[in-house]
Amino acid sequence: MQRRDFIRHGGLAGILAAGAAPAFAQSQPAINWRLASSFPKSLDTIFGAAEVMARYVAAVTENKFQIRVFAAGEIVPGLQVADAVQNGTVEMGHTASYYYVGKDPTFAFDTAIPFGLNYRQQTAWMFEGNGMKLMREFFAKYGIVNIPCGNTGAQMGGWYRKEIKSVADLKGLKMRIGGFAGQVLSRLGVVPQQIAGGEIYPALEKGTIDAAEWVGPYDDEKLGFNKVAPFYYYPGWWEGGPQLSAYIGQKHWDALPKHYQAVLEAACAYAHIEMMARYDAKNPGALKKLVAAGTKLRPFPRPVMDACSAAAADLYKETAAKNENFRKVFDDWSKFRDDQILWFRVTEQSFDNYMAMPKAAAAKK
Repeated sequence: MQRRDFIRHGGLAGILAAGAAPAFAQSQPAINWRLASSFPKSLDTIFGAAEVMARYVAAVTENKFQIRVFAAGEIVPGLQVADAVQNGTVEMGHTASYYYVGKDPTFAFDTAIPFGLNYRQQTAWMFEGNGMKLMREFFAKYGIVNIPCGNTGAQMGGWYRKEIKSVADLKGLKMRIGGFAGQVLSRLGVVPQQIAGGEIYPALEKGTIDAAEWVGPYDDEKLGFNKVAPFYYYPGWWEGGPQLSAYIGQKHWDALPKHYQAVLEAACAYAHIEMMARYDAKNPGALKKLVAAGTKLRPFPRPVMDACSAAAADLYKETAAKNENFRKVFDDWSKFRDDQILWFRVTEQSFDNYMAMPKAAAAKK
């Protein structure tokens, strides 16, 4: 059965309903894997997605297939997960692919690139467009099998010690920012720093950096960024729908029984949905608490957004001209994005905008 059809026509729920777990227990081997996460345990949403996945894999296989999840730094540093999977230090990882754009910028498409897809669009491209096919072909060059395993939804634009009123305010700004976005902002004078999640707070507190982005209100409040930077900007235009992925070493994937492969993919799909649901449920309350505690919520000025968008477009054009891997994925991805924008403008965006209007009107009274 094709992977897409497996998930669509039952997935994990179908396995459980069919009573397949006892069959696994009787006929399949005991397997124990280690998974290296890029995230600290304190972030129950983003780190927790790997735990959710591992828990369901164990449940469906009657504990025959066990995946132990290790936080960033317990086996390898958070930004070295891809290397750990590639060289066989661990069988599996859970990470954000744009951490590895230094190897090849094409990695970024598996998570997000600036002014790209939102959560639903990214998931659509991966599962129903050509995203999975193209990214599997790319990851194969590194001996890795990738499976979508979580998404944060559109992120915030980060925490700043000073206001950002114009493009000029970006010059010389030392900012923790991951992935391709750092290359975009560097064109406008920002000095990007790639720092793992658990190391951001001390860097911001000590003044090693002037600004930092992470995810959104729920995680950001947990990490305490509001205590060391007063201005909280939105939107995170570099991460409209950033996807997390499970990485499996190719040789370990190939050695898995086919039933275990199917269970693992279905469990990742469940974790993918649950992670987004958690963020959507928890972010509103966290944002209210941050604002009540004195956080100064600000939108990026339109000239700043426009300058960043233009810089991103130039970067993509230049990168595609010199990197065949990037060009191949970008050509498909950009066409898919353009079609999605047209569709969402018709109904999703107009519905969301209308639903926000009564709230905005009431707030002005």
